[in-house]
Amino acid sequence: MNQRSPLSVAVVGATGVVGRTMAQVLAERDFPIGELRLLASGRSAGRTVEAAGRTLEVGEAVPDAFEGVDIALFSAGSDVSLELAPAAAARGATVIDNSNAWRMDPAVPLVVSQVNPDDLEWHEGIIANPNCSTMQLVPVLMALRDSVGLDRVIVDTYQSVSGTGADALAELEGQVQAHVRGEPKVAAVYPHPIAFNALPEIDVFLDNGYTREEWKVVTESRKILHLPALRLSCTAVRIPVFVSHSEAVHVETTRPISPDEARALFAKVPGVVVQDDPASHEYPLASTAAGRDEVFVGRVRQDPSIDGGRGLALWVVSDNLRKGAATNAVEIAEALVERDWVRARSRRATNPVGAPA
Repeated sequence: MNQRSPLSVAVVGATGVVGRTMAQVLAERDFPIGELRLLASGRSAGRTVEAAGRTLEVGEAVPDAFEGVDIALFSAGSDVSLELAPAAAARGATVIDNSNAWRMDPAVPLVVSQVNPDDLEWHEGIIANPNCSTMQLVPVLMALRDSVGLDRVIVDTYQSVSGTGADALAELEGQVQAHVRGEPKVAAVYPHPIAFNALPEIDVFLDNGYTREEWKVVTESRKILHLPALRLSCTAVRIPVFVSHSEAVHVETTRPISPDEARALFAKVPGVVVQDDPASHEYPLASTAAGRDEVFVGRVRQDPSIDGGRGLALWVVSDNLRKGAATNAVEIAEALVERDWVRARSRRATNPVGAPA
């Protein structure tokens, strides 16, 4: 990272699971912070949070809280982002937003740090962080796109409860304890008990029969990979795992590729680790990916249902709180610093996204 003066950084949603992880990752990666502002809703304002080795008081996320902020990391939901991200950008901040609010806006870059960082150049004050399931998928697809082309992708996700938040983590733990005691498992966060179960319902159902989570993977992957016509389908399943999402991915490529060639391609992608020795029971696990920033790939094999050696099946795992959210946001911030794209150009500052022209 280029040396430059320390920056003023705000974390919005600082009391949530992802917000706390953002603050943790900023400290771990030694991001050049001169001031760290932790912001949340009015009901959380005044609480104290341990961040960057300090005890900091949480302020209320209101427009004036972004005065003097260089980079604002948002993880507080779409409604908050729609309201406050334009206000932060209007005050000169570069917003990196983890919600669904801006991802498919054609004027907003949707970025995975090792896939399409050049898209950051045309930001107008707001940058979107993709959905966690999309995040771990597209680095692998990028490697295949650039080598042998992509024709079709089928992905089934097995997603941990931490993707829903702290209440879901507590609900899973409580249901496990209830099961041990022989008591009924009570569901409040999800429509059914999640302990010892698998729920093929993440987010709301859309008119096309997909859930919104599934459709995010489809549309976001197309945008990030610059493949608007990519044939892609997804089924998203919530499983009783605390942290890390897993994905079964089936890819039809344009030209033939062997599993060995695919493994070599994946290993060259920054932040991707190949774990693939089934004879030794070595493959990506949710438990070992938790707390890590890498995307892990294994079980790479030829798909015999596709002719001509153009089919691959593989297993992809990553920590959804880190690479799936917080770490990618910080990596985007690092790229902005490295390329000196933090401060909006004058034309951008005069007309940020969402502000009156």
